[in-house]
Amino acid sequence: MKTLIGIFLICVSLFSFADDNRTKLIEVASSQIGVKERTGHNDGKQVEKYLRATGLGKGNAWCAAFITWCHEQANIPNPKSAYCPDWFKSNVVYERNALNIWVYTFKKGQVFGLYFEAKRRVAHVGILEGETKFSYETIEGNTDADGSREGDGVYKKIRNKRSIYIISDYCMSREEKNLYLDKHRKIILKDAY
Repeated sequence: MKTLIGIFLICVSLFSFADDNRTKLIEVASSQIGVKERTGHNDGKQVEKYLRATGLGKGNAWCAAFITWCHEQANIPNPKSAYCPDWFKSNVVYERNALNIWVYTFKKGQVFGLYFEAKRRVAHVGILEGETKFSYETIEGNTDADGSREGDGVYKKIRNKRSIYIISDYCMSREEKNLYLDKHRKIILKDAY
């Protein structure tokens, strides 16, 4: 009995750690809402800090650089990339059209990607903050009031769930990631037979 209680307490503490990461990431991202480019050309003191987090300078698209900067401020390991597709090379928990999408569970702090047919890739990213039946509340950099991928600041947005192409989760603890992947593999194997 003591062993079971010990295992339970370890699991609770591991998931609490991930929840603390999520809370800290949302606090960091929320603190940036209202930051604007200085001239409308991917520049400005804070925008250039986001870009520097990925090794880039002013003038570059910065939605993924914003996500990197937020993860860095919250001490969460991440791809450290300003290239949107890099955020979905690992830790993917949802992908549109995947056979197993029904297992996805929203968690604040997950990173979402929007696919743009003209670019033939994910070309805009943001952080999920909340969920309703049909939409996600997000925090995004390099967008605008209309939700453009080439905007002028950091905004809180509402995105229709159907617009989301892919979601990754860098806030998961190692143990949580292993549990998710193990569950994910079992579902894939079950569907394969």
